[in-house]
Amino acid sequence: MNIQAHIDPSQEPSATQRAYLAIRRMILVGELPPGEKLKIEKLRSILDMGGSPIREALTLLVSDQLVERLDQRGFRTAEISPENFAEILRLRCLLEETALRESLRNSDTVWEDRLVLSHHRMMREPRSNVERFEELHKAFHMNLLSASKSPVLLRFCNQLYDLNIRYRYLAGKALNYSKRDIGKEHTDIMNAAVDRDIETACRLLLDHYRTTGAFLEKHFSAELTARTV
Repeated sequence: MNIQAHIDPSQEPSATQRAYLAIRRMILVGELPPGEKLKIEKLRSILDMGGSPIREALTLLVSDQLVERLDQRGFRTAEISPENFAEILRLRCLLEETALRESLRNSDTVWEDRLVLSHHRMMREPRSNVERFEELHKAFHMNLLSASKSPVLLRFCNQLYDLNIRYRYLAGKALNYSKRDIGKEHTDIMNAAVDRDIETACRLLLDHYRTTGAFLEKHFSAELTARTV
């Protein structure tokens, strides 16, 4: 997965940046499960690098809300909960609608070409190639917003996307999308955006997120119930 937060693509990644990307990926895809203590020695063995860049990377991941700092006891991966997911979904809908409206008002042919190309690449990628598909999926959604002139807003949207995708990975094959045509949902969003139909594009995008959110909320509520029985 190509995670770009905190990374300057014009420079060769430092050891800290490499550690950041590797640990971030492991958290997002569930290789490091929620609430797991992050032991420096174990991560050194996995990543084959020194402890200093790993500690620096973990500090960066605290700001991404993917890692929690334990008082005098190191770090652990962030916990998950239905309440946390509901907040992520609510904020994502609120902020991305704002960013999409601004993006469509500022859009031009360069933005349109970039959006259409990202949609084409996403649609061609088999969903069975999960990490590559998710990389292209994120590129499509971020390109929708990319004409916004609010870099702070876009960074929040980017962060919320990753917090949300972590829940999707953790749900994994338990999610049943058989009654949905995800490809058509994406195509309809793209077409409305290309037509600069702001109201339709926003409605379709939020419906897309909330429908997926309903699947995830149902899954994690059932899982939490099963743990307490």
